[in-house]
Amino acid sequence: MKSLEDALKHKVGLGTAPLGNMFREVPEEEAQTTIQTAWDQGVRYFDTAPFYGAGLAEMRVGEVLSNYNRDDYVLSTKVGRYVTNEKEDKEGLFQYARDNKVITDYSEDATLKSIEQSLERLKTNRLDMVFVHDVSPDFHGDEWIAKFDEARKGAFRVLSRLKDEGVIGCWGLGVNTTEPIELAMELEETKPDVCLSATQYTLLQHERALQRMMVTAEEKDVDIVVGSPYNSGVLLGGDHFNYAKAGPDIIDRVNQMNEIGKKYDVPLKAAALQFSTSHPAVKSVIPGSTRPDRIKEDIEMIQRNIPNDFWHELVNKGFISSNAPLPIHTR
Repeated sequence: MKSLEDALKHKVGLGTAPLGNMFREVPEEEAQTTIQTAWDQGVRYFDTAPFYGAGLAEMRVGEVLSNYNRDDYVLSTKVGRYVTNEKEDKEGLFQYARDNKVITDYSEDATLKSIEQSLERLKTNRLDMVFVHDVSPDFHGDEWIAKFDEARKGAFRVLSRLKDEGVIGCWGLGVNTTEPIELAMELEETKPDVCLSATQYTLLQHERALQRMMVTAEEKDVDIVVGSPYNSGVLLGGDHFNYAKAGPDIIDRVNQMNEIGKKYDVPLKAAALQFSTSHPAVKSVIPGSTRPDRIKEDIEMIQRNIPNDFWHELVNKGFISSNAPLPIHTR
């Protein structure tokens, strides 16, 4: 199996939540072109999930990647949800998804069913990484600890077994908060190898992650993949922050950072990608998009030269923690 490090020329993978019709209906041709453009730009790591459009993102990824040698790319998907043939009305993030009903279930049987379905939609016989999806307070509220316990006894054990059998390369959690990853890394009987942390280690939001999650990841040798590095687009001028409408305080913070960026000719996209990937625990960052030209831009931005003074000013003005590793160039 190709390792994540081998697959990453420039630490950028492709997150495919938007390709599951998140927030809008994405035409099939646009979705296929986005994935193809990522491949043509040298991207070799693709992350997806059954939750993204009730299997739609996985189907779109499988359609493109099945044209290539399976050893030439790294693929991750998620468990914790499986798709049924029953129909349901959609709302929220994926209101434009396929109308198949999605069941949330972290048990052993559901995990196996989820993986079987994903392999079929992705047109492959193996998965490089599998993340236990959204076993987290933002989705389950006060019930999240009970759900975590269900996953610990079900999904975690199954994934550990499948790793030993060679069906998957490695596993971990894929969540939008830090606590579940912190908890999982401390377990004795099942240990994650890699975790997908969305929205939590970004230019805009990283204090909490720095204090515990990133420290433990380094101590326990757990790799981190950073998802949603633009916090659902607000860092790039969008109006969503962490999958909800951004408040005026967040917009104001982004505007102030933008002013500093203009002073040094640094787009916040470049700063966001380079900030997230500067931490030694971070192996990859996976921005999502449905626009082919944005993929090219991501590759350019992660390689863009950023003056040290830009980083120093962000730290001095309190926008970046003084404890955060930075991409400072030595002269």
